[in-house]
Amino acid sequence: YYAMFHCLAVCCADLLVGGEGSNRSEPAWRQVYRALEHGAARQRCNRAAIIRKFPEEIQDFADKFVIMQQKRHQADYAPEARYDKDFVLQDIDDIGEVIAKFQQVPVKDRRAFAVYLLLPLRSY
Repeated sequence: YYAMFHCLAVCCADLLVGGEGSNRSEPAWRQVYRALEHGAARQRCNRAAIIRKFPEEIQDFADKFVIMQQKRHQADYAPEARYDKDFVLQDIDDIGEVIAKFQQVPVKDRRAFAVYLLLPLRSY
């Protein structure tokens, strides 16, 4: 889960402020990186009507993000929870694939997703 969260936070900061090597403000980059909230990101990723407007790779990322956050909560807060090593290793492989595909999505779509995750929704 945290690999996915970090991927999103870096995506948001890089695409809204500037990636490594750009003439960016480090405090602004850090502010955007830290602006991503776990619960809010899950809620936005769970809004199927909006998520389905994004490319399939972003939809897959959003779906897996919600699932993995639920698994992370269970691992953190359910002391009786037990995990099968093979299932955990499969999740790790799946997450690696989802992240790799997400990072190949055109910048304009990832930037739109970053804006969707971070800014309030307004009707017009």
